[in-house]
Parts: sequence; C-alpha cells; structure tokens
Amino acid sequence: MTADNLGHVLRRLWGLEPLPKLTARGLPSGWRDRSRRRLVAQGSLAALALAAIFIAEDAVTNTAIVAALGSTAFVVFVLPHSRAATPRRILGGHLVGLAVGSGCAALLASPTLHTLQLEHRYILDAMAALSVALSILVMVLVRAEHPPAAGTALGLTAQSWSRDAILFVLVGAVLLTAVRVLLQPWLRDLA
Repeated sequence: MTADNLGHVLRRLWGLEPLPKLTARGLPSGWRDRSRRRLVAQGSLAALALAAIFIAEDAVTNTAIVAALGSTAFVVFVLPHSRAATPRRILGGHLVGLAVGSGCAALLASPTLHTLQLEHRYILDAMAALSVALSILVMVLVRAEHPPAAGTALGLTAQSWSRDAILFVLVGAVLLTAVRVLLQPWLRDLA
C-alpha cells in the first residue's frame, strides 16, 4: 500500500476530506457566487431569528442556555436538513434538557446538597456533568437527539433555576422550529 492509498483510506475511515483549494476570490473551488449569497442570507436569517428571540424575551442572562439556543440556530440554519434539525429533535431535545436540568437543579437546592455544595465546589461540577450525561441518555432513549439541548440541561443546573429561563428556552425552541419549518423549502445545508 502506497502512502497515497494509505492517506486515502485514513481519510475515508475518519470522514476527513482534504481542504479545498481556494480560488483567486477566496472561495473554495467549486463554490459559486450563489453559494456565497446563500451563506450570507442564511447567516443573516439566523442572526435575525436570534435577535427577535432575545429582544422578545429580554433574557440574555444565562450564558449556557443562550449558548444552547445559539447552537440550535446553527443547526437550523447551517444544517437544516440534518436529523438534529427536525422539529421532533429540536423541541423534544430541549424539553428533555429542561426536565433533566430542572431535576438536577432541584436536587442541588435540597438542604443536604445545598450545604455540601457551599463547602465543596465539586458537588456542583459533578451535578452539572451528570445533567449533561442524563440528558444525552434520555434524548437517545426517546429519539430526540439534539446536541445543543445538553447545554440547556447544563445551564439550568449550573445557574440557578428560574421560570424565566425555562420560558426563554421554550419560546426560543418553538420560534426556531417554526422558522425552520416555514423556510425549509428555501434552506440548504451549508456544510
């Protein structure tokens, strides 16, 4: 087996493709201006959708939860035809994240764990890691895998639980799902 064949086999096994050669205009070869316009258009739509959610909710306070919705926007606008971008997975994943994160936050608020948490920081760290692991497990079991939703569970566990945070996630997930469903015929996978 030659070095070229070995490289080809390794790239195929790991799903790696060589970097595309760039044209004089800085675009990957094979890209047309239309693809660049689509990238700008879908990126702009993502920014508008998130801005509308953030303005409507006025709740850019919990950074992990905001990051989870930002990641959902990435999935919706960059990979709109992926399994993770289906309404079942967006809504179901965030509902699982909300349930698991709320449960872990409630455990942390119990008198025993709250006292331990004040004395030992690793209790919060362990519970945050557990919330992500449990949300992954439940999402897989109910077939609602949406990777950004694990951030929802993490955010609710690491920050203090609040009704506003839950409402923010619910409204954000519903709005992003609605935008995805309405624009699906025009959205294309960009990656």
